[in-house]
Amino acid sequence: MRPTRAVASAIVFVLLAACATSKTPSTSSTPASSGEAVTVHLGHFPNLTHAPALYALEKGIYAKDLGANVTLAVTRFNAGPEEVQALFSNDLDIAFIGPSPAVNAFEKSNAVRIIAGAASGGAALVVKPSITSVAQLRGKILASPQLGNTQDVALRTFLTDNGLKTTTTGTGGDVTVRPQDNSQTLDTFKQGKIDGAWVPEPYASRLVDEDAGHILVDESSLWPGGKYTTTVVLVRKTFMDEHADIVKKFLQAHVEAIDAMNANPTDAQTTVNNAIAKITGKALKPAVLADAWKHLTFTWDPLISTIQTSAAHAKALKLVSSANINGIDDLTLLDEVLGAAGKPKV
Repeated sequence: MRPTRAVASAIVFVLLAACATSKTPSTSSTPASSGEAVTVHLGHFPNLTHAPALYALEKGIYAKDLGANVTLAVTRFNAGPEEVQALFSNDLDIAFIGPSPAVNAFEKSNAVRIIAGAASGGAALVVKPSITSVAQLRGKILASPQLGNTQDVALRTFLTDNGLKTTTTGTGGDVTVRPQDNSQTLDTFKQGKIDGAWVPEPYASRLVDEDAGHILVDESSLWPGGKYTTTVVLVRKTFMDEHADIVKKFLQAHVEAIDAMNANPTDAQTTVNNAIAKITGKALKPAVLADAWKHLTFTWDPLISTIQTSAAHAKALKLVSSANINGIDDLTLLDEVLGAAGKPKV
């Protein structure tokens, strides 16, 4: 039996593929194509940086490609470290996640693999209008989604590189970094309890368009060519070993979704916004959506070299003990999917 779900903040629902019967996932290596009923536990955030997952779920692409004998159970999270805990407790099989938590998970256990990318870009430091330079961040309070998550690492690295020491207590440092849920950040920024936040889309654009903030640092300006990984697809290695056929079908759906999103971005924005509205109870304003979308690139390439850099940043911050991520990625199944579709392999 799988452990009881321990992530209290997550909203869980089960998407049943046509005529599927929900069962505890088998631990045998029998492929799903043999008729065995299998449940795939998928994690993601209700963020635009996880738009490929939102799009594929809303369009029913996973259900179509995974087949009738696969049940998809979806859990939603606010930040990557929570997803890592769920992966380690076998509560998740596949997760859309930021590179820093993925590296952290790989360092703690050789039990996970990056099997694809999902998004590049889409993160920024948004601050009050009165703050116009990095020097003015001294003495300020800035938020990040969670200690050790991708944006948290980016924020702390940026501040350190600019000679500013961070603290979480408000004492003993130049800038206080306060990890909190992205939805909470919208309120605390409006209330003046924080001076800014390094957050992913759509929260960066919401802070600008709804709360009169302005972008002090677009993270893309810190990377060569403006490209850096924001979201990857991470899998439990045991699950992939036992159900390679299902993981391959999942990646087929993933590539199909990204292809469709890039071919028709207008429809993709509408679809993803509808999904966000169902999850959060509120759709994004058209101006916010359009502004956020232009900061993102959706790609199945995990841009591994940028993940190596992120790992080095996390090590420098003492959030991980090693920056060696050799073996973190296994793109074999992705390359098979891309090859079958006549696309260049990663």
